[in-house]
Amino acid sequence: MKKLACAKINLGLNIVARRPDGYHDLETVFYPIPLFDELEVEEIVGGSSREKSYELIIEGDEVDCPDDDNLVVKAYRMLAADFTLPPVRIRLRKQIPSQAGLGGGSSDATTTLLIINEMFGLKINKNLLQSYASRLGADCPFFVEAEPVFATGIGNIFTPLPSPIAELKGKTIIVVKPDIAVSTREAYEMLRPRKPEICCREVVGMRLEEWKERLRNDFEEPVFSKHIELRSIKEALYNAGALYAQMSGSGSAIFGIFDEEPKEMIILSASSECKTFTMRL
Repeated sequence: MKKLACAKINLGLNIVARRPDGYHDLETVFYPIPLFDELEVEEIVGGSSREKSYELIIEGDEVDCPDDDNLVVKAYRMLAADFTLPPVRIRLRKQIPSQAGLGGGSSDATTTLLIINEMFGLKINKNLLQSYASRLGADCPFFVEAEPVFATGIGNIFTPLPSPIAELKGKTIIVVKPDIAVSTREAYEMLRPRKPEICCREVVGMRLEEWKERLRNDFEEPVFSKHIELRSIKEALYNAGALYAQMSGSGSAIFGIFDEEPKEMIILSASSECKTFTMRL
């Protein structure tokens, strides 16, 4: 069985408070975009419980972690602990860049849950699927339905938006991912949590032309101070005619939203090459 696992962007990201448990409360809007990994799961016929319970095949972009630590494997093993499952072969075709703030790993993990549930008739309902997904990562439950939501808590409490984000319909989005790894831990350490003057949930209901002055990602200031190339990419997107541009999550992908795909865009990065993805929303 095959399914596509979509990426997401953050429309605004405000770190509003430091929690006693060491985590942070945040406010953001998760928005799915048509950039996909592909998951394919098949039963290993004749497999034995005495043998390795899974085979993981990764194609496309490399994933820099051992197979046992991959979230798709953890998703399978989590369900296998509660249900009788046969050994499986999981083929992951990677296109969503890693360490980008695009939720690729979380989406892959949740999509694995969806496939296993459907493929083997486990009849796990949406709420329980989201509960399983939350054990894999705070944003994983979002990908059970992958519909735009306002996210709070540590990014794990979702409130449906009262209406679609009409300003994005039909727009072109360009996502630029340089070969830069951002330490989320360091980025958080450099932050000063603060409540924004206006909530991102309200801003995304405004005209797109207003977003530039009102919608913020609090990670940009500390991350751009360490990786000036990222600031240059954001500026290049605006110079090419973007109506709005922002870093997604804690980076390092930068996206720009355009009325139409620009005829020419020069992305300068002093230390690395960039991957660029262009999509219609």
